[in-house]
Amino acid sequence: MASDEQLVQDSSVSGLVSTLVPTLVIALVYFSIFLVLRMSQRRWYAPRTYIGSLRPSERTPQLPNGLLNWFGSFYKIPDTHALRHQSLDAYLFLRYMRMAIVITFVGCCITWPILFPVNITGGGGKDGLNKLTYANVNVGIEGGRHRYFAHAFTAWIFYGFVIYLIFRECIFYINLRQAFLLSPLYSRRISSRTVLFTSVPEPYLNEASLRRVFGPSVRNIWITHEQKEVEKLVKERDETAYRLENAEVKLIKLADKERRLAVKKGTAAEDVEKNGQGPVPAESGSVAARWISPKKRPTHKTGLLGLLGKKVDSIDHSRTELQRLIPEAEAAQRRYRAGEYKKIPGVFIEFRTQGEAEAAFQVLAHHNGLRMAPRHIGITPADVIWSSLSIPWWQKVIRRYIVIAFITVMIIFWAVPVAVVGVISNINYLMKEFSWLNWLNAVPAPIMGVITGLLPSVALSILMSLVPVIMRLCAKISGEPSYSRVELFTQNAYFCFQVVQVWFVSTVGGAGPELYNQLVDIAQEPGKLTQVLSQTLPKPGNFYNNYFLVQGLTIAAGVLSQVVGFVIFMIMYKFLSGTPRALYTKWANLSAISWGSVMPVYTMIVCIAIIYAVISPLVLAFACIAMCLFYVAWRYNILFVTDTKIDTRGLIYPRAIKQLFTGVYIAEICLIGLIGASGAAWPAIIVAVLLLFTILCHYTMNMAIQPLLYNLPQTLL
Repeated sequence: MASDEQLVQDSSVSGLVSTLVPTLVIALVYFSIFLVLRMSQRRWYAPRTYIGSLRPSERTPQLPNGLLNWFGSFYKIPDTHALRHQSLDAYLFLRYMRMAIVITFVGCCITWPILFPVNITGGGGKDGLNKLTYANVNVGIEGGRHRYFAHAFTAWIFYGFVIYLIFRECIFYINLRQAFLLSPLYSRRISSRTVLFTSVPEPYLNEASLRRVFGPSVRNIWITHEQKEVEKLVKERDETAYRLENAEVKLIKLADKERRLAVKKGTAAEDVEKNGQGPVPAESGSVAARWISPKKRPTHKTGLLGLLGKKVDSIDHSRTELQRLIPEAEAAQRRYRAGEYKKIPGVFIEFRTQGEAEAAFQVLAHHNGLRMAPRHIGITPADVIWSSLSIPWWQKVIRRYIVIAFITVMIIFWAVPVAVVGVISNINYLMKEFSWLNWLNAVPAPIMGVITGLLPSVALSILMSLVPVIMRLCAKISGEPSYSRVELFTQNAYFCFQVVQVWFVSTVGGAGPELYNQLVDIAQEPGKLTQVLSQTLPKPGNFYNNYFLVQGLTIAAGVLSQVVGFVIFMIMYKFLSGTPRALYTKWANLSAISWGSVMPVYTMIVCIAIIYAVISPLVLAFACIAMCLFYVAWRYNILFVTDTKIDTRGLIYPRAIKQLFTGVYIAEICLIGLIGASGAAWPAIIVAVLLLFTILCHYTMNMAIQPLLYNLPQTLL
């Protein structure tokens, strides 16, 4: 049996191997399934090449249908195809993936030739992958502190490159978005000339006052009204119609089944009533009544969720209800269009030109704060969350604070299971500190590698998948007026959540037990602070190596193969789609990408790579491999499979780009703490100057180009 020290030293390598083998097998299985099914299941793996719900201009050229002969044609399709034939968001998402690959690959080229020799010869006594990290530098040997100059200057080169790339991509985005918004494809839309004003004071909820504010440039004004009654009636009408449709189809299927059975047995249609089937119902002329009894007709209960209340015949009851609901819904809609319902503080104003709409969007419309604001331009009716328009400004403020408080509490709550994941990833260190865990010494090394490598990575991925659903609900509660704004809210909130949970809690949770004991020693011997920081912070780098392996191999292969989605689609299409309408809807509607939950995952991967670029440079390689695999998987899906349901008009991109500053700041602060605690004053000062430089660059960028990220300048209109 290996000693405790040897077990700790080998943990990084065995954990990496134990993670690589099963994830590689799973990825190969997924990829093989994709290659085989792609040839026959065209609806699921290449619907954008032919499906009728897309216009010809939105379709993608068809690939060869062989097992492997499509690779060349797929490679030749440019990413700009997504820009021309799908959406700005889709293209910018692919560009973000490419930019992430550039950051991680260039990071390897910068850090490895400099830091690997410095770390390997650092004299820290580490073994395995830990020998490649900052922790292997021993400040106690002669010239040990001088080695940190290499880390400091490497940080300047790499983080300077990242900052340059952020600036470059922001400028590229500004030029691209301006060209897109000014193109005839977009500028001819009514939404490009329409501005939504929320929290409009009651004195301005009339056309005369609004025209007086915005002048002759106004073409049309739509003042929204309370729509709860209309929505309730329309919803009830539609549900009743769908229930009638389902019942009619079910009745036809039952009658056809009985007819086939009767024909098979040689029973004449005229004998069905005589053979104990009971009297034919009042609608004796119907074909179904000739084959089934009234007891077999579709029924439902009128109470809560169809589980309680009186049991009624679905067809007769639905027809009676529709005779009542259709006129009532139409009358309510007429009253709504006539403006008979209570006005709510949401106004849509269409201007004569796009330039006049942009001017109104950027102007300060009201003399009181939070009135006629926030404003939104380019929103389509399908994107509007109509119930949010009735929320007054003061209630939005309160709701926003409640949502922030809830998310904060949620972060604290989620820290417990995420910290447990971090602790499991470092179980070998716990075995040294707590004797009651000694029984784990009997566990074979490969199994221990799975426990410390694969299990925490998979658990963390599953745990984080639950968060976006809650974040979107919080966005709607806070009063966001459109689904695109909900996605942008989710993108910000989910990224903040990931910074705390995926990085901070996992890092502290993994180093916490050992750190606690070392802090006791520091209280007795303050000089040990150097060893504590330099040895504990680099350790989670091995966990993220495994995490990126799981993400890059299994998750990327799963994204490409869509095995789970394919099975669900086939089950729902064949067994749960009970009507022709449901079959068509399921067939014609393509799966959509939820940008608010997808983008932060990859932003966090890049941020982790940035944070550990100098501390544990090997992380960059695994992040680069993961992003390459994700890029290929998402590129195929965007070009051939998915559709854009919620369009942010590219606004997801600058947010994701600027969020990379989070990784840069954390990395620089950690380096200052690590190097400073080691007693290397000048290298710490060099990194501190880099931090100041980063702050100035960030401030300058916000001051210079922030308005251009979200507005169209008048000089272009």
